[in-house]
Amino acid sequence: MMRKASNVEKRLQQSMQRWAPVADFTHHAHTASLSAVAVNSRFVVTGSKDETIHIYDMKKKVDHGALMHHNGTITCLKFHGNRHLISGAEDGLICVWDARRWECLKSIRAHKGHVTFLSIHPSGKLALSVGTDKTLRTWNLVEGRSAFIKNIKQSAHIVEWSPKGEKYVVVILNRIDVYQLDTASVSGTITNERRVSSVTFLSESVLTVAGDEEVVRFFDCDSLTCLSEFKAHENRVKDMFSFETPEHHVLVTASSDGFIKMWKLKQDKKVSPSLLCEINTNARLTCLGVWLDRRTDTKESPPAAAEPAPVSKEQSRRNKEESGHAVQEEEKQPKPDAEKCSLTGDSNKPTRGNSLVSAKKRKTVEMLEKKRKKKKIRMMQ
Repeated sequence: MMRKASNVEKRLQQSMQRWAPVADFTHHAHTASLSAVAVNSRFVVTGSKDETIHIYDMKKKVDHGALMHHNGTITCLKFHGNRHLISGAEDGLICVWDARRWECLKSIRAHKGHVTFLSIHPSGKLALSVGTDKTLRTWNLVEGRSAFIKNIKQSAHIVEWSPKGEKYVVVILNRIDVYQLDTASVSGTITNERRVSSVTFLSESVLTVAGDEEVVRFFDCDSLTCLSEFKAHENRVKDMFSFETPEHHVLVTASSDGFIKMWKLKQDKKVSPSLLCEINTNARLTCLGVWLDRRTDTKESPPAAAEPAPVSKEQSRRNKEESGHAVQEEEKQPKPDAEKCSLTGDSNKPTRGNSLVSAKKRKTVEMLEKKRKKKKIRMMQ
């Protein structure tokens, strides 16, 4: 028994030693701070206050291009598998993208105000969104239309499905309302001490909550009680992400203090997790995503994407104008063609307004824009 115990301890120590964070890919692409990030098996996409979505091919470690469709800060990005990306922004639009050809399949006028957050049901058939118009909206992604609108009296800033999709949570300031899918009504409310900045489900009943403080808490969504809490950072926690490996269930946290930390979760959530590793990015972190390099998993990997074709500034502007017409037409037609927006099937008929701009072309456009602004300032002087 002693030998077995010592061997187990050695294996645990070896696995702990392997958790050494190393910078692998760094790219300064946006002209403003990042506001959202999403990850699938190949790509990382980032949204920013500069109103663009940037794509990074993590297999090749290159900037893959940019999507220029929204007219406002990108507030949320969500992948569904490897085939679709959904984006939301302050312009009130929710856009469905083909994640292989990077074309906009559907542009929906989702909220009268900003879209603050969205979440896709595990089945890919439903989505939830919240906005500054104080509504919670359910979307039928198969038919590409609004299924249900609920007035919630306050502006929610987070909505999240549980892993099985049997419940979801809506966050308003420091209040977390737990909804049941079958009744679409609140089954209970969790109150955090500070404003909630991030939530993530560890299981169908356990919810991890972080807010404008250094503490992370585990809540039971059934009993609505706090199971445990631990100090994760020296400053407020901005975002979290959880994933599982054969050895560990891991929680990743990012904070305004610049640190990213990885925690090994215990099976009993009443026991605080142990720190696996940490790294100081020396940056004011705003969002977090985790890309898992599953080299052996070939089934989930999409076919090699074609290199993005350069799009001129004039063409990009024209695409935005056309996308506006597409949205207006859609408002007149509440039941669009299901093939154009279904996340459970492929589409060969993208709507107008797609724009994939190469990194080289984008930098040229940005330089010309800067020169134009400097020239304008000189003329004013």
